[in-house]
Amino acid sequence: MSRGATVWLTGLSGAGKTTIAEAVAEHLRAAGREVEVLDGDELRRGLSAGLGFSRQDRDTHVRRVGFVAELLARHGVITLVPVIAPYAATRDEVRAQHDARATSYLEVYVATPLAECARRDVKGLYARAIAGELTGMTGVDDPYEEPDKPDLRLDTTGMDVTTAARQVLDLLIERGLG
Repeated sequence: MSRGATVWLTGLSGAGKTTIAEAVAEHLRAAGREVEVLDGDELRRGLSAGLGFSRQDRDTHVRRVGFVAELLARHGVITLVPVIAPYAATRDEVRAQHDARATSYLEVYVATPLAECARRDVKGLYARAIAGELTGMTGVDDPYEEPDKPDLRLDTTGMDVTTAARQVLDLLIERGLG
């Protein structure tokens, strides 16, 4: 069985996390690897249905996703996790959970600046936050705590998805997981 790993892609809404994860997954599947993408938005509708966006609820959501990711990775699946996960302490808990079971964990900080994410506004969230229709928006009126030492830092401003995905794939290869 191939070694699994969790690749946690953290960053603001609109940074490119899911797009990169899907591109990496497509490449890995083509190479015959077992891959799952645990998209934060999809998991909020299922695994974390009923949770809101308070700090406590966000932390609970991230812990749940981290649990599932570690379980899959432990069983040989490359698990790509495009989830905002705004708080450093909770991301550290997820990493520690992986470390406790000797499961590979890589943190990719999709460090696209707020202005670029707001310009893209893929989901219309920034416009709603600016109009006062949405509160608790990460990066606007709720904090995003940048990772101190991510395994990879990507600013997708002006970067195509192929290049971003290639950097994640190169990281997996470098760590003996690709």
